[in-house]
Amino acid sequence: MDPMIASLDVLFVLLGAILVLFMHAGFAFLEVGTVQHKNQVNALVKIMSDLGVSTIAYFFIGYGLAYGVFLGFNLENQLTLAMTEKSGYDLVKFFFLMTFAAAIPAIVSGGIAERARFYPQLLATFFIVALIYPTFEGIAWNGNWGVQGWLEMQFGAPFHDFAGSVVVHGVGGWIALVAVLLLGARLGRYDRQGQLKNAHPPSSIPFLALGAWILTVGWFGFNVMSAQSVAGIQGLVAVNSLMAMVGGILAATFIGKQDPGFVHNGPLAGLVAICAGSDVMHPLGALATGLIAGALFVKAFVWTQQRLKIDDVLGVWPLHGLCGAWGAIAAGIFGSAALGGLGGVSIFSQIIGTLLGLSLAVIGGLIVYGLIKLFIGIRLTPEQEYEGADISIHRIRSNPHHDQM
Repeated sequence: MDPMIASLDVLFVLLGAILVLFMHAGFAFLEVGTVQHKNQVNALVKIMSDLGVSTIAYFFIGYGLAYGVFLGFNLENQLTLAMTEKSGYDLVKFFFLMTFAAAIPAIVSGGIAERARFYPQLLATFFIVALIYPTFEGIAWNGNWGVQGWLEMQFGAPFHDFAGSVVVHGVGGWIALVAVLLLGARLGRYDRQGQLKNAHPPSSIPFLALGAWILTVGWFGFNVMSAQSVAGIQGLVAVNSLMAMVGGILAATFIGKQDPGFVHNGPLAGLVAICAGSDVMHPLGALATGLIAGALFVKAFVWTQQRLKIDDVLGVWPLHGLCGAWGAIAAGIFGSAALGGLGGVSIFSQIIGTLLGLSLAVIGGLIVYGLIKLFIGIRLTPEQEYEGADISIHRIRSNPHHDQM
């Protein structure tokens, strides 16, 4: 490889890694603005600590499980070679993909907010990033287990998920659903008849909006830089991301009746959905994908909270789980040449791949969180939950000086 091209690829992927790393600040502030004031510190600390655990889990186990390169153990001098060859491209590729892996516990964090124990969640993070996530990542993005080859042989195209509608968001959202169900609803959320009792409105709309904006901007690194090389850059990915984002905003604005929580999650719904097919869709198809995703999030969030009585604090299952699944299906629909896309996709492969990814997420989530609940426990005591995670876990409030005045 030409040294200049190698260096440009390193810079390109490194910038993508930085942008996706910055998205974790978006996850943090989105959660800070949504949870009650007494749980804001916990939201910030969880996201930061989860990132640290995720990096170690992915460096030593997860990346190797997905791609056969166990950098942490330097098997067959893999780490030594990565340090010296191609200007360190393989190292920044790990960095970039690690930020994707770390998004899984960041997604889960929003669903289980305000009543989850701290260290048991970090333990769950380790196993999710080391084992569950890279299992499907390797299947979808590295051809592991021969699933992609079989799909291509049967339906003419493999499962297509360019930037992770299912690989990242769908898997994260469905693991979160399992964790939320095992935890149960927050104290006082529903009355004895199962009716919504305490709405728990967002504690800070400005922080919620800041988190949404950080995620939205970083997402263009998430999607565009998924090409992982300068030669693979497509302006189509950027424009499709923009159109889906706008579709999500408009649908959430009108269907959500100008509610700021819905409006600021609208672009995220569109961006979750467009990850899979951003490189093959027509921009009008991307707009339609975003419009449907924004509407799906609003309706599913209300349905989840009021009808199903599932206390998913940030609505991560509707946002990431359902919109991620929709995005993969949309790639099979709007990515087809018949609807203006570039082709090379199969709706059957998209459906099968989606079901496989979500099934692995649910099974893996049940094993990890089920065992932790059984042997360690995953929920704060009622007294700790009433007092708030900030004081009961971290022994400080988000605005200690202000609280003393």
